[in-house]
Amino acid sequence: MASMTLNPLGESTLMRKAYGEALVELGRNRDDLVVLSADVQSSDFSSMFETAFPDRFINVGIAEPALVDVAVGLANAGKIPIANTFAFLFATRALEMVRTHLCYAGANVKLAGAYAGLSDSFDGPTHQTVADLAIFRSLPNITIVVPADASAVKKLLPQIAAWKGPVYFRICRNEVPAVFGEDYQPEIGKGITLIEGSDVTIVACGIMVARAVQAAWQLRENNIRARVVEMHTIKPIDTDLVTRCARETGVLVSAEEHSIVGGLGGAIAECLSESCPVPLERVGVNDAFAECGPYLELLEKYGLGVDAIVAAAERALARKAQESSKLICVAG
Repeated sequence: MASMTLNPLGESTLMRKAYGEALVELGRNRDDLVVLSADVQSSDFSSMFETAFPDRFINVGIAEPALVDVAVGLANAGKIPIANTFAFLFATRALEMVRTHLCYAGANVKLAGAYAGLSDSFDGPTHQTVADLAIFRSLPNITIVVPADASAVKKLLPQIAAWKGPVYFRICRNEVPAVFGEDYQPEIGKGITLIEGSDVTIVACGIMVARAVQAAWQLRENNIRARVVEMHTIKPIDTDLVTRCARETGVLVSAEEHSIVGGLGGAIAECLSESCPVPLERVGVNDAFAECGPYLELLEKYGLGVDAIVAAAERALARKAQESSKLICVAG
């Protein structure tokens, strides 16, 4: 086990409430902070900032492209704007403005995408967000951050405000288990090893971090020592850490609340292909739209459960053994 304290999983906190509290705290410390909403402040708890600092809160209405453009104007005037709407709307309806006015211009705007992944579970596939990481990874000049629990939200948000340039901050709608202790000190662009292990590395982001930890504990019952890495920054990904894990454990598993195409798994695959080609198994939504239903049930149905991570680790280890046997044959 790494020196960091991991909380007993199961103690859950509403991530969007933690986000609202973090916004208020950040507002107390930064007079240049301005919060904008596309009329979703009661949903994502940015209303807490509106109550505390009404003169620094702007509701642009249900007009997501305008939300981005107003935020860009405020950034050009020297403010630190945090724009809020549902994640799927940043990745679809407002995408042209994000690409051209935000990323191309390098505007110092922070996008807080709420209800990400499958967490907008009862509004169906039009509102669920399983392609946003892939979409934003393809845009130059943007940084992508995915917190794993309430503590991560509170510790990463000040860094995001201080970060120069566009940032996309991905937030779950629901309660999430507490993963980290008070000694959790994330740094944008740097992954964190939560559990040491020599057989396989599980790299996870967002809500899948807690599940990766549970999977590692379950694997240890079968004498499989799984390393768990929290990769809260998807872009720029920590290539040095990914490469080191590949060299030391010889096989990786990615776990994300996103399509297996183009997100965390895609970023890891790109890194491995350039630095240390080893087997990689990807856990995520298998290139599909989801459906309506209770959130936790959807996660299980679409392959995001603890058992799915365990199975992926076992497949990865089988591939590693197969690769090793080929090398022995060649050497012989």
